[in-house]
Amino acid sequence: MLADAVRIAHWAAGTPGPGTAAPLAAHALERAATALELSPAQVRAGWDRARLAGLIELHGDTARPGWRLRAWDRDDSAVLRGWVALFDAWSLVHAAPADIEAGAVAEAVEAVPQVLSLLQLSAGPVTVPALLDLLGQRVAELQEERCEVPLAPGRTAPADSAETAGPAGTAAGAARSDDLNALLLDWALEGLAAVGALTLGTGHATLTPLGNWAVWVKLEQICVAAQSPAGNIEQSAADMLLGCARLTPGPARDEYRAWLAARTVGSAVAELLAVARGEDALLRGLAFEALRVVGAPAEPEVRAVLAEPSLRPYALLWLAEYEGNDPDDAQEALSREEATWLWVDTAAAVADHGETGLLVRHLDSAVQGTVPALLDEVRAVGHPRTVQVLVALAAAHPDPALAKAVRRAAFQVHTGGA
Repeated sequence: MLADAVRIAHWAAGTPGPGTAAPLAAHALERAATALELSPAQVRAGWDRARLAGLIELHGDTARPGWRLRAWDRDDSAVLRGWVALFDAWSLVHAAPADIEAGAVAEAVEAVPQVLSLLQLSAGPVTVPALLDLLGQRVAELQEERCEVPLAPGRTAPADSAETAGPAGTAAGAARSDDLNALLLDWALEGLAAVGALTLGTGHATLTPLGNWAVWVKLEQICVAAQSPAGNIEQSAADMLLGCARLTPGPARDEYRAWLAARTVGSAVAELLAVARGEDALLRGLAFEALRVVGAPAEPEVRAVLAEPSLRPYALLWLAEYEGNDPDDAQEALSREEATWLWVDTAAAVADHGETGLLVRHLDSAVQGTVPALLDEVRAVGHPRTVQVLVALAAAHPDPALAKAVRRAAFQVHTGGA
């Protein structure tokens, strides 16, 4: 599913200068097709998937390798996370038919998890009629849930509605709904097949091993398993931080202190900052938590990274707390743009390692106060993980209208629109 995307990402990462931004410039498209011996269509598709899977990140007009690309050949979890990001973005990979109303598309996207659950529970091929029946039921439930305001006493529905049009009108409306659901199911199944989550046969669909694994992960809300604290003292900084990821603050600080005690301060701080410079946002945040335990000896090195955009918000918060500010007040040290960048970075950590409910609750921590304002500023801040964060948030949020707005914002960022 991602073989061409990996090749194109390596090519783009090794091609400095303008022309490799989104959408892929015509001359860059031609150069990539020639260099990789792929058709222009294959290059476009691979480029799109490389961006959605986090293999490349765009910084202005320059494409840089994402952490997943750098870890691709040595870290199976990087490969799986890249594929999960593509799986979550299936509706962007395979765009919905232009003649279908956006609200109907949003309902279908919201109903797809139930379709996937049926495929997983069946542990084999499921007929299209059975999937269509489930999709229709779920869409009907969603529509019924949204009818929150009943008609006032004495009021009736419009004269041309299905309720007053008689049996023929009701039947016609049902037929139109069935036809629409059939089109939506075909689109959804094709989209999920396009990202490798299922295979399509004649009149049936089957989850692939990857698709089965992804659904199981989503249903069970499986997070990256925390290592036992025992033995972390001998681990690298990255492995130690992952081992502490699921600990409460007190035990985590104890583990940081034990790890630090086995090293010189200089080497420990340098190793933690090296991890923080990586592309894993969870490790970035945890690295600065460990640096808080170091305290004063880390101050010169932390101050020195203020010039690095990806570390600056974390360093500003660290310095504010080091200088005696209450943690709740330390956010005032950040500019609006820095706070927004940090919000996206933290959301990326939650999307990669946390639970969907935590990602939804993360909305409350945004400084903007309203979702539209947040989306406007998130689009402008230019964080390389913006699309993946918005797609994950849209997939997780229970409010269909808000999820639709977030999904639209993800599409606009993905396509370079305003």
